[in-house]
This record gives sequence, C-alpha cells and structure tokens, in this order.
Amino acid sequence: MNTQLEPVASKANSVNIARHLTEAITSAHFEVGTLLPTELELCKHYGTSRHTIRAALAELQALGLVSRRKNVGTRVVSAKPKLSFRPSLASVDDLVHFGTEHVRVVQSIERVEAGGALAGELGCAEGAVWLRFSSLRMETEKGSLPIGWTDVYVDPAYHEIADVVRASPDTLISALIEERFGRRIEEIQQDVRASALDDADIAKALGLEVGASVLKIVRRYLDADSVAFEVSVSVHPAERFSISMRLRR
Repeated sequence: MNTQLEPVASKANSVNIARHLTEAITSAHFEVGTLLPTELELCKHYGTSRHTIRAALAELQALGLVSRRKNVGTRVVSAKPKLSFRPSLASVDDLVHFGTEHVRVVQSIERVEAGGALAGELGCAEGAVWLRFSSLRMETEKGSLPIGWTDVYVDPAYHEIADVVRASPDTLISALIEERFGRRIEEIQQDVRASALDDADIAKALGLEVGASVLKIVRRYLDADSVAFEVSVSVHPAERFSISMRLRR
C-alpha cells in the first residue's frame, strides 16, 4: 500500500472500514489532495471483498471526504465530514429518539389563524386557530449549523405547556402533550417534498439564500380516534439533512 494503515481493530465490514478510513483522513494520515490506496490494495489490507471496499468508499463519498473517478482513483477532498443528518425513522419511538438528539431552540410562540395555503398545508379548515411554536433544530454539538426550522401547530388549549417547551429542548412537543394531557400518539402521517425556500426570515436563521433548495416535511400527529392534535412543518437545508428508510417484505 502507498501509505501504511494500522490494522482495523474490529470486524472488517464496510461500516468499520469506513470508520477506520475516516479516522485516517481526519487525522491527516491521508492528506487532502492525496489518493487513497487502490481498491485491490484495500482489499488486501482489510482481508475482504471488493464489494465491501466499494461500499465503504461510497460512505466516505457521502460524507464529502473523498471523490472518485474512473482510471484516477479515490482522492481525499476534505478532512472534515460535511454537516449532515440522516435519521432512520421507522416508528413513533424513532421520532421521539430524534428529539432527544437534536435540541429545539424556540424562536417564537404565538397564536395564528390558518388561512389559504397554510390551511391547505396543515389539512385544517379555513380560519382554524392554532398555537404555533417556531424553533430551530440544532445538533447537540456546539457550534454546528442548524439542521432545520420547525413550526409546530397545536390546539390553543395546550397553551400552558409553553414554558415546559422552552425548558425541555430535547423533548418533542407531542411527548410533552402526552405526558401532561394523556393524549397519546397512535399514528404519524408524514409528507416529504423538495421545495424552494421562500421565507426570508427562515432563510436568514438557517444561513441560506431565499430560493435555496430545501426538504420540507409535514407531519400530522393523530390520536386513537385518528384526530390530528398537532401538525409540524419542518424545513431542512438540502445539504444538511436526508431521510433513510429500510423496507422489508
């Protein structure tokens, strides 16, 4: 191999190989601008198949650490993984866990009347009144960019949880409603779509330009009677957020 790598301490699957190579890149063992060893050299070093090596390199590429070109090789392009969050949300419990890892920084709390496009987005009647919590979603690591902006709409009857929402940044608002009022989530309906950011205030808060590509996620939280008691509208910068799902027969 062109540059000696330390043996990988754990089982040489694609996840562990990707982690091992990531550490080698972030520690400058492989400097920005240099080529990684070839696939065959990596196969020999890790004692594994070409398929496994390619899966590991694909993960490095997804992290923005390397670029790959046929007949050239795998070149290190960054020593720092790009900011990105890829949740795997397969259940209500997964979504609750997401809330514990990405804290809420409340920007405003106000009563709003849904009309026109907003009523359509929330799936409610024209003129319906909601209590809206507008927040930035942040990773727990200090200094990181926000991964999104979320407007959470709840029944105004739940106005007394406002102080609790501010004091519990790592707990989903739906979980606070369940704890305080006993209204349990039985189902979440989720719509995901690509969009262009048209709100100047949200763009500024996320460090984006108006018109930037974003991922918009609308979630409707239903109780046992299939009544929506909360609706959230989240806007995520395209380069900082993606959703991973696993479908099984």
